[in-house]
Amino acid sequence: MRVLVIGSGVIGTTAAYQLARAGAEVTVLERCASSGLETSYANAGQVSTGYAAPWAAPGLPLKALRWLLTPHAPLRVRPRLDAAMLRFMAATLGNCSARHYARNKARLLRLAEYSRIALGELRAETGIDYDAGQGGTLQLLRSAAQFEQARRDRDILERSGLRCELLDVEGCVRHEPALARVADRLAGGLRFPDDETGDCLRFTQALAAHATRLGVEFRYGVRVEALRVRDGAITGVETDAGPLVADRCLLAAGLDAVRLLRPLGIRAPIYPVKGYSLTLPLLDPEAAPRSTLMDETNKVALTRLGARLRVAGTAELCGMDLRLRRGRLETLRRVLVDLFPEAADPRQAEPWAGLRPMTPDGPPILGESGCAGLYLDLGHGSLGWTLSCGSARLIADLILGRAAAIDPEGLTLARYRGGWLAD
Repeated sequence: MRVLVIGSGVIGTTAAYQLARAGAEVTVLERCASSGLETSYANAGQVSTGYAAPWAAPGLPLKALRWLLTPHAPLRVRPRLDAAMLRFMAATLGNCSARHYARNKARLLRLAEYSRIALGELRAETGIDYDAGQGGTLQLLRSAAQFEQARRDRDILERSGLRCELLDVEGCVRHEPALARVADRLAGGLRFPDDETGDCLRFTQALAAHATRLGVEFRYGVRVEALRVRDGAITGVETDAGPLVADRCLLAAGLDAVRLLRPLGIRAPIYPVKGYSLTLPLLDPEAAPRSTLMDETNKVALTRLGARLRVAGTAELCGMDLRLRRGRLETLRRVLVDLFPEAADPRQAEPWAGLRPMTPDGPPILGESGCAGLYLDLGHGSLGWTLSCGSARLIADLILGRAAAIDPEGLTLARYRGGWLAD
């Protein structure tokens, strides 16, 4: 079976690897010069089942109103004449009920746990090096109210089968000794011991090399202009380098999928949410985190990647604007200096911004598109690195007609009706 994979971020590359491993003849088309150069380039570095939760949560509407008046708020909305933005915001708010949140979180956790297992098995079979760590994630709590909320969250998470530990301040320092310098500012933490870390770019490019050895052909610098359809079925693609034919096509192109699907009458319910990061060389490893931490107040992650530190977070609704805004980067710098002032020099930071392809309800879109032979692997948002390996296995099974290891219910395009409203 000949399969064209459109997109070579972490989502497309893991899918290509699994398809080739199963015996498919795979060609990957990527508009950039290499794999992983867009949204996968400098994300938070977290592979975090513990944070597999929808942004659309019961408390989001009130928080969003408060954040409008907060200079360093985790979320910033930049008003624009953009019907897609308004539709995305309305659909997100429509998913903020407790019932919708519980349903969407369960769907995410099912895929995230499968993906965690798949990543471990992939790492064992390939031996790839990507600054991987298995030190868990520590959610830092700065107030008694946050600690009490974490206590309630722990009970819910444990009932879902997710391992977590509620820690006092001493427990936080035991796992992350560098926090001893700022222990007086903390109320405790919620630790997810099964979470992992790693450089998503290094992983993606290393896996692309392994996929090449399995026979996958990567064609870089090729832009897909259109999908070719005849009698309601996909036949291939038109590119700026000429046409290509295939038995199946997998669209893993993130936000560019919206453009490619529109002529087919398929509305992809994804919208860009911009995130920022700083990557810095460590000056004093003993003054830095050992693994990854999430500052719950500021929604900023700090992740150890070998001899580097990645500080990532914030969310901006601003369309396809990739400009680096000083205020957003300053938020990351402030959190770094506040928690780990001696770990790294902010003046040496490499700034970056990427566009997360988000769905309004949280889970990604996997499976059939409604056009025969065309499959989707889209909308992973801020959890792309976390969900990639499980998504790859699931979509490979669906494309090849094999029995899937997990139920795709609630993860397909079929859950949407009337545009962007999820069932």
